[in-house]
Amino acid sequence: MTEQSIDDVEQRFLDLRKEYTSEQWRDFKMLLVKVEELVETDVPLAYRLMQRVKNLDPSSANRKRLRELKNILLVKHPELMSLSSVEQSRSSQALNKIEDTLLKGKHKLQNSDFKMLLKPLFVFVVIPFLLFAFYQIFWASERFESRTQLILKQPDGAATLDPALALLSGFGSTSFGDDNELLKAYILSSDMIDFLQHKIALKEHYSSNKYDFYSRLSSDATKEDLHKYFSKHVRIEIDAKSSVLSIFVQGFEPDFVNQLAAHIVQRAEWYINEIGHNLAKEQLLFVQKEHQLSEKRLQDAKRVLLAFQREHDLLDPEAEGMALQRITYSLEGEIAIKQAELNALLSAMSEQAPAVLQAKAQLNSLNQELIQQRSRLTKSGKVGEGSENSSVSVSEILSRFSDLKIDLELALSAYSSSQVSLEKSRIEAYRQLKYLVVVESPTLPEESSYPKVFYNLTLFLTIALMLFLIGRIIAATVKELR
Repeated sequence: MTEQSIDDVEQRFLDLRKEYTSEQWRDFKMLLVKVEELVETDVPLAYRLMQRVKNLDPSSANRKRLRELKNILLVKHPELMSLSSVEQSRSSQALNKIEDTLLKGKHKLQNSDFKMLLKPLFVFVVIPFLLFAFYQIFWASERFESRTQLILKQPDGAATLDPALALLSGFGSTSFGDDNELLKAYILSSDMIDFLQHKIALKEHYSSNKYDFYSRLSSDATKEDLHKYFSKHVRIEIDAKSSVLSIFVQGFEPDFVNQLAAHIVQRAEWYINEIGHNLAKEQLLFVQKEHQLSEKRLQDAKRVLLAFQREHDLLDPEAEGMALQRITYSLEGEIAIKQAELNALLSAMSEQAPAVLQAKAQLNSLNQELIQQRSRLTKSGKVGEGSENSSVSVSEILSRFSDLKIDLELALSAYSSSQVSLEKSRIEAYRQLKYLVVVESPTLPEESSYPKVFYNLTLFLTIALMLFLIGRIIAATVKELR
């Protein structure tokens, strides 16, 4: 009866085994939950399954629970206590098989064909290659790759500025190579990783237990580890001729890598737009400051010119100079006429004649007036009637007035140019100075791109053979030296 009961328990145990996959059958936590369910209905099977749990995880808690089930089994089914010896008998049988295998192995070592297995080539090359091949073919998780292509474009922003200001500010000088490198650096930056983590849980995907240990990210990885892992699984290529920026992202699921590439494009476009708007605002601020300086220079030039006119009581020194020059020419003409009249009188009268004396007096008066008018033009003399200023020549006043007038005209020209540039820059501040054009939308892969099994196996075998040959050469050299 006892043997039959034990066989029944073993049969139920085998039937239970068929309900689980190999991976589930090795999961002691799942089996432990099943044990607790069976305690109420089938204590012998629960005890038998608990033995399995204890073998998988021989922790103190599992051993304690096994003892508790054993005590329950003693009370309810004492005839089944020999069940605990089943595992021991199986273990002894396994040990006997191992001993038999070792004994047979000793006989096989005498065979030259089996000795070949212990050769260095087999140990250091063939076995590692087979293990690596098993990992690559059966264990390594598939990785999918999504591709997208972008290009940076920029409108003719320099056309909105005055040429002089555009030259001074350096606006319009574009280097898409530098912009592409800047965009590449941002895509691989920690800021991009934080954005992707917030949007699509980047770390949770890369560290999921569904994928093999060597391919996935560690579950307790730091931000630095995540950044290194992300940098290895995101590849960016820049075409020097066309300036097209190609982005390749890897992941364990096709839909995920497609979403990952789409979010990278979205964030990159936001980054370029943000830079463009900031540059436009800085440009507007620069033009506003230049306009304020131009306006101040214009007001200063007007104020200086008005002060100069008030100082000398002159509206237009150029007109004043022309008037003085005409007076001088008129006096010279009158002097010539009076001199001719005097010469005519002297030819007919004596020098003491009243007419001669009167002509000489008029001539002297005209000469004095001519000297005074000439001094006003070139030498010291009063500028105008009632002037309280120190004597200043008209030529000097005219020279200073011309300088002030030129300054005013230059200030007015600069003010007009800055006014036009300011209005155009106001519009430019709210436009995208640079924007991304999506040449190719993120692809949805249908086949895995990694691992490249044939390439990896070939490379591994080549390196293993090279290292093996180098080791043999070194060993042979050392042996020869001895």
